[in-house]
Amino acid sequence: MATQSSEVPMLDSTAPPFRLPDVRDGSMLASAGLTGDCGGQALLVMFLCRHCPYVKHVEAELARLGREAPRGLGVVAICSNDATAYPEDAPESLAEQARKAGFTFPYLHDESQEVARAYGAACTPEFFLYDAQRKLRYHGQLDDSRPGNGKPVTGADLRAAIAAVMAGKPVPGPQRHAVGCGIKWRTG
Repeated sequence: MATQSSEVPMLDSTAPPFRLPDVRDGSMLASAGLTGDCGGQALLVMFLCRHCPYVKHVEAELARLGREAPRGLGVVAICSNDATAYPEDAPESLAEQARKAGFTFPYLHDESQEVARAYGAACTPEFFLYDAQRKLRYHGQLDDSRPGNGKPVTGADLRAAIAAVMAGKPVPGPQRHAVGCGIKWRTG
């Protein structure tokens, strides 16, 4: 069942800090260290997972976005799903996803789910774009494409937001909710 991201009034909120393991090599990564190639002008935090058909639908575009990220844009993906109930979202499986998809950005595992809660993440894929002061400037969808709707995957909404933030301009509106699989919260 499709889940929508939360309302956009989160704009101007500050990026919550985190320190999580990268599934690709086990190293610990802190949000403070995600500054892009130079200058740390912006930070893109993407909530992803492996099993979700919405994420699978856009994987190639996410890989392309990572490769084409402008200098100064830090890019990171985080999986916060309950890996016990959803083994495809366990670190080893996520590392395989990153390798097969060609992700060049860190892919972090949020086992405690505290980071997803701090960000207010609700679904996968969901995108949070922060400026150099780590103020939220974009929260929403990649583009209008969804599995089965026939629209091409372009990344248009997120790419326009990145271009605006990197140029120090306001993100063009309206910002549309991300739609995807709900984050799989642990119970009990």
